[in-house]
Amino acid sequence: MISLKIKLPDGREEHGTYPEGICAEDILKSLKIKPEHRILACRINNTYKRLRHRIMDDSTVVMCDLRDNYANMSYQQSLSLLYVKAVHDILGKNTEAVIANSLSKGLFTTIRTASVSEEQVKKIEDRMHELVKMDLPISEQKLERDEAIAYLKKNGPKVDLNLVMSAYDLSNLYLCSLDGETDFEKDHLLPSTGYLDLFELRKYRNGVLLRFPYFVAPDTVPAYAEQKLLYEAFSEENKWDRLLGISYASDLNRAVKSGESRDTILLSEALHEKKIADIAGMIMKSGKRIILIAGPSSSGKTSFAKRLCIQLRVIGLHPLYLGTDDYFINRADVKPGPDGKVDLEALSAVDTGLFAEQMNQLLSGKKADLPEYDFLKGQKIFGNRITSIEASQPIVIEGIHGLNPKMTEGIPEEEKFRIYISPLTQLNIDAHHRIPTTDARMLRRMVRDYRTRGNSAASTIDTWPQVRSGEEKNIFPYNEEADVFFNSQCTYELAVLKKYAEPLLKDISIEMPEYPEAQRMLKFLQFFIPILDDSLIPNNSIIREFIGGSVLVD
Repeated sequence: MISLKIKLPDGREEHGTYPEGICAEDILKSLKIKPEHRILACRINNTYKRLRHRIMDDSTVVMCDLRDNYANMSYQQSLSLLYVKAVHDILGKNTEAVIANSLSKGLFTTIRTASVSEEQVKKIEDRMHELVKMDLPISEQKLERDEAIAYLKKNGPKVDLNLVMSAYDLSNLYLCSLDGETDFEKDHLLPSTGYLDLFELRKYRNGVLLRFPYFVAPDTVPAYAEQKLLYEAFSEENKWDRLLGISYASDLNRAVKSGESRDTILLSEALHEKKIADIAGMIMKSGKRIILIAGPSSSGKTSFAKRLCIQLRVIGLHPLYLGTDDYFINRADVKPGPDGKVDLEALSAVDTGLFAEQMNQLLSGKKADLPEYDFLKGQKIFGNRITSIEASQPIVIEGIHGLNPKMTEGIPEEEKFRIYISPLTQLNIDAHHRIPTTDARMLRRMVRDYRTRGNSAASTIDTWPQVRSGEEKNIFPYNEEADVFFNSQCTYELAVLKKYAEPLLKDISIEMPEYPEAQRMLKFLQFFIPILDDSLIPNNSIIREFIGGSVLVD
């Protein structure tokens, strides 16, 4: 017998003795305390394992539901394998299904046939439900890199072979199989198709949306909401990547290895500059003067805003640059929420009345005593920026609440031009594995916060769930309010971030609670060859905001 400490996601614990060789899946059946949500993964002694992993020694077993990053990705990848299997069952084994990017609380996929009808999508969805009811096992076999290369040379596909051969840091992969459908995975998948009953298929534009529960509500598929602006942004990024000749991680690795990263960097930056110039032209044509910029953490809002100001000046406008952080309510006056905690990212922490009053003063040609927020004292300081503007001057305003209508309530609607910014990564690992935007943003923040504040990678990982929770409330609901979207992703950035982030992640030891997430990110970074010499990155690049050397951001 072995002694086990079982921890549920809500913090409840149960201790007991179990037969040697028991797995987490069987432990769940015998627990006296029941989890709130379905368990999809587990950590055994702080290392992620399959739910059917046999436990042979005294251990601590932490159960993980969809709110855990690893469990969430396990569900997505297991569901993607099920989807590809159903596509092949309905449309034929040679039909290529591509998991492209996140969209509308799900994954946007393309099926490369002449066209896919609503009827065919319904048949694929029905077939997925059939496979779920059959509760078919999903098996996995761990292969070392050399074994994976040998397998792929015989069985393909070529894009996967190129990936494994180009990623020389890659240690191993899992060969997963579902009723004859195989794919390589970096993480453990779920034990069987029976776990995958929550999903929805929806034909959308030239593809299919594969939708599933979201981490904030793990037991239901969220209501559908179209994200037209994000779809168009991903489509534009796809065109950019084709211009660069880079669609998959293996393409980027090839460019780095062959010495072509210089052209990749310069072309990627030129595309950014062109897009910013186009947005400046749109603003001038619109005649609007309140330019609102919002986006999630680590989007590069400050660099973008300052580059936009430069482009506005190029076409004869003279923008005033402001940040909404200067309009925080004095810290002593911020009221705590129902939980007793002060949420400084909530709109209630911003003096929206003063903001609207002063923007209207400026728009009407009057002087305004603009505040500067002293974060050490926790209060607004007045008297240093008494400002007025000319009738043609726009005001460029950057802040997380910029697209929230309540932030600019009282300001004439015809004066507002809204910009949403986020790094939407169209570059994929391979045809069936996307790069989550949230992972790319976390790496950016990790590198920047270590460089500018001395914060450890563990600190970034620890606070990231709170950051995402704030984004869900304050930013994402308003992204479709934007007039234009700017994708701040640099195609080459993961190859650059790797050399900065990898040593920080490796400093996180197995005893630390952030270790499992650090290992997940390290495994992800193994797919990329690092760009060691980043001197070719321009000093006004958005990525410089994170790695240092920016002329725009201190």
